[in-house]
Amino acid sequence: MRVIVLGAGLLGVTSAYFLSQLGHEVTVIDRQGAPGAETSFANGGQISVSHAEPWANPSAPLKVLQWLGKEDAPLLFRLRADMRQWLWGLSFLRNCTPARTRHNIEQIVSLGTYSRDTLQQLRAATGIQYDQRTQGILHFYTNAKEFDGALAPAEQMRALGCERQVISADEAVRIEPALAHIRPQLAGATFTAEDESGDANQFTRELARLCEAAGVQFRMGHHITALREVGGRIDHVEVTNAEGRFERVRSDAFVLAMGSFSPLLAQPLGISLPIYPAKGYSVTMPVKDASMAHQVSLTDDEFKLVFSRYTSERGGDRLRIAGTAELNGYDRNLNQVRCDAIVRRVEQLFPGAGDTTQAQFWTGLRPATPSNVPLIGKTKVGNLFLNTGHGTLGWTHACGSGKSIARIVSGLAPELDFDFTGMARPAAPAVLSAQGVR
Repeated sequence: MRVIVLGAGLLGVTSAYFLSQLGHEVTVIDRQGAPGAETSFANGGQISVSHAEPWANPSAPLKVLQWLGKEDAPLLFRLRADMRQWLWGLSFLRNCTPARTRHNIEQIVSLGTYSRDTLQQLRAATGIQYDQRTQGILHFYTNAKEFDGALAPAEQMRALGCERQVISADEAVRIEPALAHIRPQLAGATFTAEDESGDANQFTRELARLCEAAGVQFRMGHHITALREVGGRIDHVEVTNAEGRFERVRSDAFVLAMGSFSPLLAQPLGISLPIYPAKGYSVTMPVKDASMAHQVSLTDDEFKLVFSRYTSERGGDRLRIAGTAELNGYDRNLNQVRCDAIVRRVEQLFPGAGDTTQAQFWTGLRPATPSNVPLIGKTKVGNLFLNTGHGTLGWTHACGSGKSIARIVSGLAPELDFDFTGMARPAAPAVLSAQGVR
């Protein structure tokens, strides 16, 4: 079957890879000149099953109110005359109940565990390299209230098979000695040994090369302008190519993996996707003092920041710090106040570790659903499928989402129990193991 994947980010490229593995003739279309050039370009680098507590949780409404108007707030609703933003916000509030939070954690952990297993299998099969580290992820807390609030979600994650262990401040420093500088401020920590980190952009580009070697075509520099439906199915996609010429591209099936821009293409078809762009920031800087720099990937839940380290001959020794969220439509301008707040926090935690004079700032639009549960599966249009809405967990969920949508497009049942869009859940949940699903 011929399949067109719309979008060449992490989700589009993993979809293309697994579709190709199942024998389909795959074409990927994207407006950028290379794969992974937008939201997948400079994210936080974590494959973090343990980062499963959604933004929408019982403590979120009060925090959002306290953060309103603060330019450096970890989560900033910049209120606009935008009906989509308001509807998204109302749905976000509905997902803040304890029952919805528990349900959403269940979904996020299920997909995350499966996806991490799938990534490990892909790495073993292909030898793909992307500055990966398999040293786990450590969540640390400098606020006792934040630490206490993390205990119940961590317990639920353990019950679901994500071994997020609660540890003492001293144990946290033993695992990551760079935290010794703030040992007096540490209220506690959790550690998930199975989690990983790595350069998502490098992974996307390397996997795209493997796709091309397997026969996948990439049509880069093509602006996708519309999906045209005929008789309840997508007949063609309209694009403007790199030379500015209009084209109609036909196929048997279409996978929409365009992140925050997915709702704009789906809406004219009568498909309303609950996705709103959440602008995230990242800072990348060379390591200046290796003795002060962290080795283990870290999460600072209070400030909504993640810390990764990339070491390679190609890119040198770099620190990547990413996070926060700003809901401000499709604006992608860098806000220097928010950039400076990230650098300030890095210097508080790891003074002198990175060369701040060479800091590179980046921002990208993460496709956030109110629940943090992505949209993967079928639509009411017979040959249009979704793989979008992954928010901050696109890297964590990429391989599992790509493999799942490839199976759904192929008429095969997915390998895990998840709320796939437009599909009934299986009668009995799958059993996850270190080797995958059995």
